[in-house]
Amino acid sequence: MVKHVILWKLKEELTEEEKVAIKAGIKEGLEGLKGKIPGLLEITVYTEGLASSNADLMLDSAFESEEALKNYAVHPEHVLVANGKVRPYTALRSCLDYIV
Repeated sequence: MVKHVILWKLKEELTEEEKVAIKAGIKEGLEGLKGKIPGLLEITVYTEGLASSNADLMLDSAFESEEALKNYAVHPEHVLVANGKVRPYTALRSCLDYIV
């Protein structure tokens, strides 16, 4: 199994109200991919970090294999969510992929 973890920092110019709505949209969009992409085993987006956090939200996902993760990256359903709900609003993305 391969874990795929991403931390995002939202753009500073967004208001707190906008950030709440954007985080909800990202969560809904990414978690909605479960069952639609072959090899995607688990997907959860965390939007409520503690005050000590320096990221705004986190994706925690698991795939059957590294090949399944590569296919997820280019899958049309994922690209639609990434381009429509994530990339326009994020300033920083950190990713860690690893084998479990």
